[in-house]
Amino acid sequence: MAQTTAPSTTTTPSGLRSLYLIRVVFSLIWVALVFTTSTALVPADRPTVIAAVLLVIYPLWDVIATLLERRMAGTGSTNRVGVINIALGLAATAGMLVAVFSTLGTALLVFGIWALLSGAIQLVVAMRRRRTVGAQWPMIISGGLSVLAGASFAAMSASATSGLSALAGYSAVGAFWFLVSVVALSRRRAQSV
Repeated sequence: MAQTTAPSTTTTPSGLRSLYLIRVVFSLIWVALVFTTSTALVPADRPTVIAAVLLVIYPLWDVIATLLERRMAGTGSTNRVGVINIALGLAATAGMLVAVFSTLGTALLVFGIWALLSGAIQLVVAMRRRRTVGAQWPMIISGGLSVLAGASFAAMSASATSGLSALAGYSAVGAFWFLVSVVALSRRRAQSV
């Protein structure tokens, strides 16, 4: 669910819609791969190679999406929130690289901390961007849900009954909110024409 950089007056609704659609596609593919390969894993298990790759790719993809958005917005190195989000995503990716050699519970803990912090960043970005771009209520909701989900994943990391299906649900909900945001941005554009 995590979303990325801070607002810029050059950030366009059209560019955001395109990026959000790419994020929807990525999330849905990731969810399908988790469900077809890894949902039976529980926290005490060591992640399979496929599960490990999926867990490492998720925060890394958020870094890539942040970089794409920064390029689209032309914010460069002046965007502190984007730099923080990139650093957070890279730290989560590195943490996940270590965690996947331990147990799924450890990976859930790392994922949960990352989801909580990146959700908080998403909230900040959406609140700022609503003035310049508008139609950010879906991203505000998504950021809030990411904070709650991240706390939940961290708490459930020691549970014997949780697993990767919770993360797949998180990604699916994120895809839904990115899609709602695409629709909201499109409606706002149609109303302003």
